[in-house]
Amino acid sequence: MPITSLFVALAVLLVLVLAIRVAARRNAAAIGLGDGGDAELERRIRVHGNAVEYLPLALLELALLERAGVSAPLLYALGGSLMLARVLHVIGLSRSRGRSAGRVLGMLGTWLVMLAMALLLLWQVIRS
Repeated sequence: MPITSLFVALAVLLVLVLAIRVAARRNAAAIGLGDGGDAELERRIRVHGNAVEYLPLALLELALLERAGVSAPLLYALGGSLMLARVLHVIGLSRSRGRSAGRVLGMLGTWLVMLAMALLLLWQVIRS
């Protein structure tokens, strides 16, 4: 599954960057556990956590679609859209605690891609 492998690798790199950002802030603020009331650390923890919450299911959907023989261009479009949405979300949430264009577009994009993949998976099941 080379297409899914590409997007899993990209997602892992994104999650590692986010984890490093959490660790760097923990080190700078000398906070070993939790957020210690540090708003910046809390935000970094949530940015990382949000990626970890959504990416596994979305990548599983992508893998199942690839295994089912969905066309490569569609898989690249779905995987690319997912990664773009996640990066937009990271940028938006990293810059603002409140509503931001990146955060809104990132979440909507993530949900729409996941919904599209879920519907495609259901279609694959019904068709078979």
